[in-house]
Amino acid sequence: MEITLRRLDSEELADTWSDAFMKENIERPEPYFAYCLNENRMGHRVTLLAFKDDQLVGCAHLKFESGYEYFKNSNIPEINDLNVFPRHRRQGVANRLLEEFEQIASMDYKTIGIGVGLYKDYGPAQRIYCRRGYIPDGNGVMYNNKEVVPGTMVRADDDLNLYFVKDLRQEG
Repeated sequence: MEITLRRLDSEELADTWSDAFMKENIERPEPYFAYCLNENRMGHRVTLLAFKDDQLVGCAHLKFESGYEYFKNSNIPEINDLNVFPRHRRQGVANRLLEEFEQIASMDYKTIGIGVGLYKDYGPAQRIYCRRGYIPDGNGVMYNNKEVVPGTMVRADDDLNLYFVKDLRQEG
């Protein structure tokens, strides 16, 4: 089955995306989808929706201005909120999204970044990123995009992340 990527460019696609997230029990506030559509139209991000046989199976964003200070200050676009629906994992969807974002970013940037959660559910994503040539950015663990200072307590949830970068100029 071929994976087809479509850029978020219409209310119809935003509704398809919202409905799919609801069916998959992925919670986002209702304005999220309209906000992302608007950011796509303004050129602040690219949202790609992955389809197999006309069924939405995953999505992600390329944000040209990251909410993570290091990426923002270093002019590194961030792959953000990558989701592949559970029954479609291990079928190349995430790799296809990453490959396309790397291609898009390579036109104007020399580096691309991504953040990943640190608990077990994120293990497969961590492995994919390493296999694709992403390495830690060297700034340690972040919580809500802020440095976790040694000795402080943080919750191990979706906001506890390690950020990775990839040099887009290297082969492979």
